Parts: sequence; structure tokens; C-alpha cells
Amino acid sequence: MRLALSGGGTGGHVYPALSVARALECALPAGEDLELLYLGTGSPAESGIMGHTGIPTRKVPSAPIRGRMPWEMATNAVKIGIGATQARRILREFKPQAVLSTGGYASFPVALAARSRGIPLAVYLPDLYPGWAVRATARLAGRVAVTAEESLRRLPARKGVVTGYPVRPEFWQAGREGGREKLGLDPAEKVLFVIGASQGAHSINRAIAAELSGLLELCEVVHVSGQADQQWLSEIRDGLTSKLRGRYHLFGYLHEDTALAMAAADLAVCRSGASTLGELPAVGLPAILVPYRYAGGHQRLNARYLEHHGAAIVLEEVNIEQLLPLVGELLHDERRLRTLRKSAHGLARPDAARRIAALILELAQERQP
Repeated sequence: MRLALSGGGTGGHVYPALSVARALECALPAGEDLELLYLGTGSPAESGIMGHTGIPTRKVPSAPIRGRMPWEMATNAVKIGIGATQARRILREFKPQAVLSTGGYASFPVALAARSRGIPLAVYLPDLYPGWAVRATARLAGRVAVTAEESLRRLPARKGVVTGYPVRPEFWQAGREGGREKLGLDPAEKVLFVIGASQGAHSINRAIAAELSGLLELCEVVHVSGQADQQWLSEIRDGLTSKLRGRYHLFGYLHEDTALAMAAADLAVCRSGASTLGELPAVGLPAILVPYRYAGGHQRLNARYLEHHGAAIVLEEVNIEQLLPLVGELLHDERRLRTLRKSAHGLARPDAARRIAALILELAQERQP
């Protein structure tokens, strides 16, 4: 079987597509192979992730569907048209039985191309709130999978299916003891896991750096900073005492070991991109979520969803100076951590990737003569 994947250029879009592809491969009859092609933006985050997979990747031009000014909308429309033409040519050559889109404006030209060639299109919405591109793409799709029921009322009737977030298999396999052993963490210490997004989060990194000595007195810190901030954070680490330096585990980026790092931790500090809706519940990790202000409101809605279900606490970026007291308060309150952890586990959906894979197979079979 041949499947084309398309996403919006960030880890929150790319990883779900890869998870579904792995589930689809397992669902195919014995002896049938899965051939994949990823059509994306060519962004650094996307290229970094896809470079580890070995899946062929093609870049497709795109632009936001909306624009603030008339001339901006016109320019965007031209870029989308060019992208759709290129995507149509790529799909004609690849001949996929289906296309899976995981949202973002970059996937819209691919959706247009799939529709024009009569290729079944499945859409997965990672975030709770569908942006303009996802809403437009959903109208072209045969099936639309969503993370939570709250998303259905914003999408075309009768197309939506609640599946949960398709988390990579390693998140279901990761354990606390194995994670601590792999990362060299003390089995008895409290561990704080800090991560921004695919490219890091500068404001979170600065907040951690400002309170680093105090944090390291409280716990060990596993900090995934993003490569842009790794150098100056390394210099701060080198200036710590030897005792504290050994408690600070700094990484520019983690790929396969992200699941182990999260499973090893007692508490996370992170953004609230789409991946948090699946990965935090999968390992039962309580979190302090700091929504990115310039994400169209998507991250705030994701964060409030997890907070509403008792799995996280939201800290707005304007109040980032409260981070250290809040971390200290939570790490010293084991009963509250257990409650948060239990609530997070309750949101886990281990069968999400398999359910979306089943939707794709269903669409592909419907197309067959």
C-alpha cells in the first residue's frame, strides 16, 4: 500500500502522522508492505524529525489561507495554487491509495491536489480547535479524526470521529526506572522535565536559567532547550558548582529518548502544543503548561482542556516569574502530584493510532473498484 502524509511543519503535526503510519503498517495483511511519502514545508523542525525516519520527503509551497491585507490574501492564493500544482504532480507520480493530512496551512495544497485526483483524504486534527486550513481541508476529506469530542462541533457534520491523539509506541513502552537509568538520574530524586517545542521556547529557557540554582536544589532537571539556546545554557551550566552541574541534564533536542525522559520525570514544564494532549497522558506526567501567546489561541485551548480535566496547571507567560515557587509547591506535594498523574492517565488513548489507521484503510478500500 502507498500512503502520502502531509503536515504543518512542526512536531505536533509530524509525529501523529508517523504514529499512524506505524499502526497502519502493523494492520496490513501479512506480506503487504507500506510505502510512504511525506509532503511538507521543509521547516527545520520537520526536516530534523523526518531525517531520522528514512521516509522520502518532498517540499510543497504553501501559505496561510487568510491574510490581513487584500494583497496578502492574493499573494497567499498564488502560493497555494503553485503548491497544489506541484502536489498534484507528485501524487500523480507516487500514486497513493490514500492521503493523511495532520493539519496546518502547509497541508492544504496537498488536500486540494488529492481531491482533484480523486484520492481518498483522511484528516487528523491534533489541536482541540481547528484553524482555517483544517476547516477547509476537512470539507475535502472523507473522514476527520479528532483528539477530543470538543472539536466535533467546529467540523463538518457526520465526518468527525473521536480517536484521541496518536502517540508514538515508545511512549506506551517507556517506564520510570528505565528512563532514569538511560539518562543517569538518581532513582530517589525528584525530576523536573522542561521542554519548549520542536525548536525550544526562549521565554521558558530564560525563566529556567534565571532560577536554575534554586531549581537544582529542589530536583534534578532534564532540559530540552532547542538548539538555538543550547550554547548559552551550556555556558551557564559550566558555571555551576560541580554538585549542581551533575543535576542539570541539558539537551538541544531529544528524539527517541523523549518518551524515556518524560516517563522518568515527576513534573513537566512545557508549552501546550498538540503533542501535549497525547504524550503527557500516555506517560501520566503532571505538567505546568505555559501556552505560547502567538499560536492563534490553539495552545491556550489545549492547556485549558488538560487543566479542566485535572491533568495540568496553566501558567500564563506574563506570570512566568511564578514558575519556581509553583514547581517547588508541586514537588513538595506528593498527594497533589498523584492526583494530577491519575487524571493525566485517564486521558490516555492507547488505540488512537490504530483507529485512525483503520479509517485510512476503510477509505482506501471504498475507492477500489
